[in-house]
Amino acid sequence: MPIFISYSHNDKKFVDALAHQLIQHHVNVWLDRWELSIGDSILEKVQEAIDESSALLVVLSKASVESEWCRKEINGGFIKELEEKRVFVLPVLLQDCEIPLFARGKLYADFRTSFDEGLSVVLEGVAKVANPNLARFKEPDYHIDHGMDWSINDDVIVIRLTYVEQAKGQPYTCLTVVKIFLEGATKAAYESRAKGNNGAVARFRVIEALFKHLQRVGDIRPRLSDHYEHTYTFEFSGKLGEDYFAHIGARRLGEDTGRDILIYTNNLIERTYRHEKEVLRIDTGA
Repeated sequence: MPIFISYSHNDKKFVDALAHQLIQHHVNVWLDRWELSIGDSILEKVQEAIDESSALLVVLSKASVESEWCRKEINGGFIKELEEKRVFVLPVLLQDCEIPLFARGKLYADFRTSFDEGLSVVLEGVAKVANPNLARFKEPDYHIDHGMDWSINDDVIVIRLTYVEQAKGQPYTCLTVVKIFLEGATKAAYESRAKGNNGAVARFRVIEALFKHLQRVGDIRPRLSDHYEHTYTFEFSGKLGEDYFAHIGARRLGEDTGRDILIYTNNLIERTYRHEKEVLRIDTGA
């Protein structure tokens, strides 16, 4: 999901520089001058953008703290922070001004003396909601930690998805590793898509192909009854005809409770697919 930037248009030179730096660090941003079109309902579009954003950067300056419009955006963001019980509003101090009440107890990114130091603090603050390759999926009774990495050599590209599932109060975890292999024409097509800064989108398309395949053929559900790794291998195709090879391995770690554990692989892949789609702001029509 994007990072919404709330600011006064008096500060647009600074905001443009900040937004471009965030984009260069692969952070998606929502900026009104880039997103709104003639005839749009400003209030509706802005509220929708705040609701769909993963964080709200508030640029604090003499102009913005006096802006009624900025106050409305901040109030909307602060309400979301209270409702979701997580840090959502991230203050950015551009110049000395009267700090709004909501920000007085928060750590802010200070740009008053150094743009680079302020940017570093902002990047640290948005990392957990702007990185498509790392995530924690939380549920009331368990959570899933996820990471994605990849390797490339002359013959093959390997995209690897790693999942660690931890149930609340249980003395074990479950480890699932999904490897997707790209060779020949499929590898060449991926590399063509990944040119420039499109590597994340190219990887998303591979994850999308795997997710759609599992939707069609049915979920792979390893039943973990011992300490051995349970493995599955299969081939699948993308919507442009690419051919992939997948290897899935799942195992349990920790204490043996004497009970079998069922792994819902499709659920894991779908979580990665949804997370990447939101972070990268990809419209799949689904």
